[in-house]
Amino acid sequence: MQRICTSLAQAGYQVQLVGWQRPTSVPLAAQAYTQHRLRGWFQQGKLFYLEYNLRLISYLLTQRASLWACADLDTALPTWLRARLGGQPFAYDAHELFTEVPEVVARPVVQKIWQKIENFIVPRAQLRYTVGPALARLFARRHPGWEFAVVRNTPVGSELTAPASLHPAVENQPASPAILLYQGALNVGRGLAELLAAMPLVPARLVVCGEGDCSASLRQQAEQLGLLAPTATHPAGQVEFRGYVLPEALRAVTAEATVGIMLLDNVGLSYYYSLANKFFDYVQAGIPQLCIDFPEYRALNEQYEVAVLVPDLAPATLALALAQLLPGGQPGAHYQRLAANCRRARAEWCWQQEEKTLVQLYDNLLRR
Repeated sequence: MQRICTSLAQAGYQVQLVGWQRPTSVPLAAQAYTQHRLRGWFQQGKLFYLEYNLRLISYLLTQRASLWACADLDTALPTWLRARLGGQPFAYDAHELFTEVPEVVARPVVQKIWQKIENFIVPRAQLRYTVGPALARLFARRHPGWEFAVVRNTPVGSELTAPASLHPAVENQPASPAILLYQGALNVGRGLAELLAAMPLVPARLVVCGEGDCSASLRQQAEQLGLLAPTATHPAGQVEFRGYVLPEALRAVTAEATVGIMLLDNVGLSYYYSLANKFFDYVQAGIPQLCIDFPEYRALNEQYEVAVLVPDLAPATLALALAQLLPGGQPGAHYQRLAANCRRARAEWCWQQEEKTLVQLYDNLLRR
């Protein structure tokens, strides 16, 4: 959302981003747009969604705007209602297929409720866009007659790029162990338990940046596997959990990594048709990645081969794929070829390209 709001602000729009204050939220930094955080008693479950929507509509009623936009389905109803009451257009930004995320798929009654909300919202939006072509096609099949534009969630070009003298793709192979990097939420379906199970077979170190519902269980698993204990090869342990990492620090961590991790389990269509921003983050940093073989990633990898794709999350499969990139624990010829492809692809897979589409969509809606 920061990139979207910044691009619209730089295009001449006055933008306000409204979010929710979490116990772990870091202080807001100054931006080219205004920001507001809602506060409440609940942080999860049905009461959270009820309170969130009530507080959101209450706040929006105090504001004035020429257009109202929501990010995902859980904020769609109050945003649409505010637009309807004021007679302004409403934009639906679908960052994911909300009705198919693991937390919803596992609860059929809840899933039906969210599907009804989606069926209500989509026809009433004057602008609809999502993060990838596969999701756009899926939405269009679900809602005939209502097209979705595509604005991919790519990083700003070169913001993750390490200096050439520091990057393993253009230097002699480093003597220290290769570093695998996972960045993102530690939630169900991210392939993290399987990756930890594979690590005893992988001569590399894993750095995990993020927190989530599975944080405690993953740390416990790593401890049971002996991956946190110091060894001669890994004095700080083979796996390190760094918790939440601020964006600027995460860019530095990504630039120092050897291989990025982009794994998902097929626990719902939202994951299967996803196009995660970390895929592009790794490309911008110039590092090859271990990636699940889902449609969007396969299509991109056919355009520029930047990843080793795996058909499943079996630990043996992951270990074998990593061995292709890191024979003997160090980057090999295949790795160097993929790293060179990353450097070619990042000029195209960057926010400077995507924001052109974004701004044009809003210009067409507000200035027609």
